Amino acid sequence: MSRFFEPGVPVNVHSGSVPVQRVLCPNASMMTGPGTNSYLIGEREMALVDPGPADDRHTDAILNALAGRVLRKIFVTHTHSDHSPGTRLLQLRTGAEVIGLAPPEEGHHDRSFQPSRHYQAGERIDCDEYVMHLLHTPGHVSNHFCFLLEKENMLFTGDHILEGMTPVILPPDGSMSAYLHSLQTLQQLELAALAPGHGEVMRDPGQVIGKLIRHRLQREQKVVNGLQELGPCTLDTLVLRVYDDVQAHLIPWAKKTLLAHLIKLEEEKRIACSGEHWEQL
Repeated sequence: MSRFFEPGVPVNVHSGSVPVQRVLCPNASMMTGPGTNSYLIGEREMALVDPGPADDRHTDAILNALAGRVLRKIFVTHTHSDHSPGTRLLQLRTGAEVIGLAPPEEGHHDRSFQPSRHYQAGERIDCDEYVMHLLHTPGHVSNHFCFLLEKENMLFTGDHILEGMTPVILPPDGSMSAYLHSLQTLQQLELAALAPGHGEVMRDPGQVIGKLIRHRLQREQKVVNGLQELGPCTLDTLVLRVYDDVQAHLIPWAKKTLLAHLIKLEEEKRIACSGEHWEQL
């Protein structure tokens, strides 16, 4: 692996008036790509986006990258195990304010995560050198935030927008309707860069977001076409028709997102579920 994606090595990913460094966590996998990106922001009094998993090596790498500077704020996009569990140890060692949304009751979430207070969508957090705008972007999960570094128009996207892959939507907590609405909301912003939870920074936000929306709607159309061709069928049958372009080992994850598509179509009264079978109305 190149030094650009070497775990624990701080890499400058943005050189504007507000510096941004990425520290990569050593948790590469099929689902995390090269690993979880933790972003250090600022020059003097620092902020961090996504501490990653509870991994002492990664926490030490973040503290080393601070190089004696003060960590004032920890921003957490959502409470999955590869993004938030490192918060607790890092907060204990730095005293930083923890900014994010508490874990929902449904789904597999980090129950140890505790924000410093209740934060609301639309809040602007003053970080002295810059301002971070909190954007609620449900879809992947219900408690997902994206964070906009306003001075640079750089959006930290967590798992809402990824580089080189599409996020899994995880019902019942996750929602395809909410995901598409969140993407359409972001599409209205003037963005210069997208800093994802996994992968490289993307410099063409409008194109990336538009492509994601088109991809999800094209997949939805495959769902509709599949039900027309197959008639009433189970999730196990339909997934092989709708996701005929993915590798076999990804089918269990594809089923989760397929269910999110089906729930959206059911909400729109375009399809119905009877027992284990889905069908068009």
